[in-house]
Amino acid sequence: QVQLVESGGGLVQAGGSLRLSCAASGRTFSRYVLAWFRQAPGKEREFVAGISWGGTNTNYADSVKGRFTISRDNAKNTMNLQMNSLKPEDTAVYYCATKSSRGAVVTTTRNDYDYWGQGTQVTVSS
Repeated sequence: QVQLVESGGGLVQAGGSLRLSCAASGRTFSRYVLAWFRQAPGKEREFVAGISWGGTNTNYADSVKGRFTISRDNAKNTMNLQMNSLKPEDTAVYYCATKSSRGAVVTTTRNDYDYWGQGTQVTVSS
């Protein structure tokens, strides 16, 4: 059974940093795309960043480019999201996601991802 567990969320002031982690279990994730999505109250879940299985291809939402960095450690089945220069509009529940099919294309559509974590809350105060 595939399981994704996020950690690292919390409360931070605007301009601060947080590092989110996603621990994966239930299968070997080294050949699967991993991604972060987020959902703010009253809004749709949106793509934040994604990384291909080898880590060579990454994709970021325009709103986080230059501030967030995604990475993965296939040996440990983990993925991280370093978030710098945080803004109040980054406040959301952040979810880790992966696909059921192998591939290197980092897509941004929510429906492309089959497995999800429970989410971790990130709150940025102004």
